[in-house]
Amino acid sequence: MLLHIAHRTDWEAALAAGEYRLDTLDSEGFIHCSTPQQVLGPANEFYRGQSGLVLLVIDPHRLTARLVFEDCYETGTAFPHIYGPLNLDAVSKVVPFPPRPDGTFDLPLL
Repeated sequence: MLLHIAHRTDWEAALAAGEYRLDTLDSEGFIHCSTPQQVLGPANEFYRGQSGLVLLVIDPHRLTARLVFEDCYETGTAFPHIYGPLNLDAVSKVVPFPPRPDGTFDLPLL
């Protein structure tokens, strides 16, 4: 299972468009993802206090784009990256991802 933090509005736009794309696909060449064990790091670093977020639960076996685990930022941890648009049928579940009162996140039941 892979996870991707998304703004609910971006996910809704993807449903209308038939695929999920982000600016990072054009600027970096991939869509950032995490494993369940990794997701709280990026969530608390980059999304702290933001509301209107969801976690896309992705089945990596259903991806049509290439999946690569890599350490692009020399952190010592390999994160999953999707090199292409995310096909909607690879998303098995969409889970609300609200921040706690202090702005940090907890991993919801997936």
